[in-house]
Parts: sequence; C-alpha cells; structure tokens
Amino acid sequence: MKKLFLYSILAISTCSTAFAQKDTQAKAILNQVSQKYKSYDAIKTDFSFTLDNPQAGVKETQSGTLISRAKSGKYRVTLYASAGAKDVDKEIINDGKTQWTYLKKDKEVQVGDAPKGADGINNPSQIFTIYEHGYKYLYTGEQKIAGKVYQAIDLTPENEKQNIFKVRLLIDKVKKQIYSAQLFDKNGNRYNYTVRSFTPNAQVADATFAWDAKGHPGVELVDLR
Repeated sequence: MKKLFLYSILAISTCSTAFAQKDTQAKAILNQVSQKYKSYDAIKTDFSFTLDNPQAGVKETQSGTLISRAKSGKYRVTLYASAGAKDVDKEIINDGKTQWTYLKKDKEVQVGDAPKGADGINNPSQIFTIYEHGYKYLYTGEQKIAGKVYQAIDLTPENEKQNIFKVRLLIDKVKKQIYSAQLFDKNGNRYNYTVRSFTPNAQVADATFAWDAKGHPGVELVDLR
C-alpha cells in the first residue's frame, strides 16, 4: 500500500494511449478550474485516497491533507494511517528545491532534489492544472452525486508509453473546483482521490514546506542526492 500510494502521488506521470481531441467545452471548464486555483495564495484540502483493484481483490482507503502554494510550487502532503484516523503515516514535503519523504513507522526521512519537468504530476497539487501539458481531454457529460452536479472530463496522455492511461476528473459545476480524480493504470489499479474539504487562501507559514529535524528526534535522515 505504501509503495503504491507513493508511486501514485509522485509519479502520476506514468500514463498511456489517446482517444480524445482537446475539445473546446472541456478546455473552457478546465481553464476556469485552473484560473481559480492560481488566484489563491495557498490552499488546504482534506482528501480520501482509495486504491482499488477488483481483479486482485484489493481495496484500501486512507485519508490525507494537501497544503500547497500554487505560484511557488511548494507543497506538503500528509497521509494518515487509516481513513478515519489522524495518526500520521507518512509525509511528503517540498519547498520547490528539496523534497523530504517522512516514513513515520520506519523512523526515517528521505531527502532528495525536488522533482523537475513538465511531464506528469511531480507536484500533487498539479492535479488542478494537469491538462495544460501533455494531455488530451474530453468532456463526457454531467453526473449528480448527493444532489450536486459534477462535470466529468477524461484526460489521456499524449505519450502512449506511460502506464496510467486515463485520468477522470469530476468538477463541481457551481464552485468550479475539482471534486475527485480517478487514475486508471494498465495493471488494473484504480487510484481515486476525493476532496473532502477545500480551504482557499489558507494561512500557511513558510516553515510548513520544510523538514523540521528538531521536531522529529530519533528520525534517521537518508540523503539520496
């Protein structure tokens, strides 16, 4: 589960096949989402993450929190031990230059250079702007969930060698915010992120995006640079 989660959140860049043109309706919706996201100084979202593989009989859910600054590329992802608990399982902290991956159970933090490149999602907050580079997109209609209307858009990568072959977004029609993102890979895995809360212009200190060694005594630092 740990490897699959870290893979999906840091290397969503593995996607494949293409079937859709960049249709104008999808682009108009996505532009509204992207512009709204970029207008905020910082955001905080609580989300649930589910790994589902029907063929393998696997379905596991965890909860997490994402804090990010859109303009600087800084972010912090906290994943909790279970869907309902707030006991930290792991964290990914990125200040735009350096990235720390904290594995609480192992009492270890791995430090490396922040991922670079426009292909794929190196920064999980890029889910709000994923369509801008390397993807085709298609508006597939509206869906109603718990009385709310969501606009569905399917993204497919232009690079056919990538492993995840489709990303399906559900966008709140009224708020113009992403409600969920579902990723499909060639191995039959489905990674589903559902936003539980969204706080725009959250008050976030810069220290949020840096590793606090003093606050984690006894944690071994593994330098991968």
